[in-house]
Amino acid sequence: MLSATITNQTQQTVSGVGLPVKQPTLRRCPPRRVRPARLFRLICVLALILLLASASLCARSAPAAVTTGSISLSGPQRTVLAHLVQADPDAHALFVGIKKTATEALTAVPNPIKTIQSEGKLDRDPVKIRTRQSLQDMAKLEALGWTASVDEANGQPLASDPFAAKAKQFILAWAAVNQPTGDPIDETNLGGLFVAYDLTRPVFSPQEQQTVDDWLRHVAAEELRTGPLVHTTHKNNWNSHRLKIVGLIAYLLADPALESQVVEGYHRQVAVNLEADGSSVDFHTRDALHYHCYDLEPLLALAICARQHGIDLYDYEAPSGASLARSVQFLLPYCDGTKTHAEFVHSDVPFDQKRAAAGQATYQAGRMFDPHQALSALALAAAFDPACGVLERRISGHSNAQFASWQDVLDAALAASASVMIPNAVLHA
Repeated sequence: MLSATITNQTQQTVSGVGLPVKQPTLRRCPPRRVRPARLFRLICVLALILLLASASLCARSAPAAVTTGSISLSGPQRTVLAHLVQADPDAHALFVGIKKTATEALTAVPNPIKTIQSEGKLDRDPVKIRTRQSLQDMAKLEALGWTASVDEANGQPLASDPFAAKAKQFILAWAAVNQPTGDPIDETNLGGLFVAYDLTRPVFSPQEQQTVDDWLRHVAAEELRTGPLVHTTHKNNWNSHRLKIVGLIAYLLADPALESQVVEGYHRQVAVNLEADGSSVDFHTRDALHYHCYDLEPLLALAICARQHGIDLYDYEAPSGASLARSVQFLLPYCDGTKTHAEFVHSDVPFDQKRAAAGQATYQAGRMFDPHQALSALALAAAFDPACGVLERRISGHSNAQFASWQDVLDAALAASASVMIPNAVLHA
């Protein structure tokens, strides 16, 4: 995701071979000179089409070990990811860091915690410190999952991959120990585990799958149970994170009823949480773009996942005209330097003042918004609007790089399956 770093078109795996194709009428044409740049783009697109088609045929011929959904990448997209980390220097450098984390995790011991407790606590709170120590497992898990996935795309059977086996050990440990509370600010941190399970699920036995699935359903059920209980959080960033958690679980477990519930909840959230001008309830309540970003991130993660399943949430408009796309656009002028904003000056949330009094720099009233706080949101939004990726790379000091974050690489893999539909655009460039 995730952890977890693309266009507005629905992403689909390469499929549909055998459909009738109308044969063109042949006619003589005078020789046409092809510009080198145009020829290069055409060769790149054709190569990618062949790569995706080959991956799709392999995926169809291989027996399916499990029946499951997906919240990360399709089989062909994972093949493209493996190609990117080999062929592109920026993607390779980022993957080296991912694999380093995964390799170090091979000798680590899972550190699950019974109850995640971070929300509403100051940084120096011992309970929050203990929680953060356990949540370091999430970065390990996501790294293990992506490393195993790249290995698999390169021909290493998942069943014998040490990174997949280690991910399974960590996931089963968390499923055995952790007891969800329904607090979305705490449990949104489980995203790395969700992604790792998606990428390594075939190595789990049916009984192990049942254990993890039951725990995930418990997480989702607790989130849905607590949603209506607190009136002040039923439409702010809490509910955005709640929708992400339940949505990722719904798509991961291929639960159509839960998927529909999440989509309906998303539509309601856009109507009550986002404004037609692109601002958000959180921006107005906290007087902070920091919280506008924190509100957008889970909605963007959910929208990316939903589009993988043919559902466009990013461009969905509420009757008021509000949409996730407009709320991303609202953020951009504050990131490119066109506008500035003094943060938390008029926040009416006491905990913001409490954190400021404790010396936590982010929450100091009057502190100017730092565009670096938007990097995660921009990387996710780039899955739909490549201009956000350009801005992300500029802010992070990587303007000349193809990829500045792992999410950028994932965005490219996600977009790759759409490229099979755009040869004409390239030919007529």
